[in-house]
Amino acid sequence: MIAPISVRIGTAVRMTGIGRSKLYELIQQGAIDVVKIGSATLVPVASLHRLLERNRR
Repeated sequence: MIAPISVRIGTAVRMTGIGRSKLYELIQQGAIDVVKIGSATLVPVASLHRLLERNRR
């Protein structure tokens, strides 16, 4: 199986355990990158990994 390089918002929520509202807040703050292709909003998986690494304790 090939690992995805980007996921849709709902999948990003499930992958991280972050709520949908908080995920959108982090996107607005620039803490998570997004890519718009047509009407689809994609979140690069690498951006999610960076977010978790930055907030690691």
